[in-house]
Amino acid sequence: MKRLRETIQAELTQTRERLELYLAREADMLNKNGVQSYGIGSRNLQHYSTALKDIQDMIEKLRSRIRELEAELAGLTPRRAVGVVPHDW
Repeated sequence: MKRLRETIQAELTQTRERLELYLAREADMLNKNGVQSYGIGSRNLQHYSTALKDIQDMIEKLRSRIRELEAELAGLTPRRAVGVVPHDW
């Protein structure tokens, strides 16, 4: 079933906004603003409140989703997974 162009455009806009937020969060983390520091005696520990890897994984997922939505807007068909199971009767 084909989706309306307005629906696709709204989802694309929302996805781009989410991507910008994730990119800003990644930049904050890389600038050490998202780090909690603890110190006990002569030992210090720094801990991210969110895992940097999780943020970077989500950025890649959002970029992939944006590419899919842009292709859908351009009239290209989405990729479909097809499996073939060989049988030997």
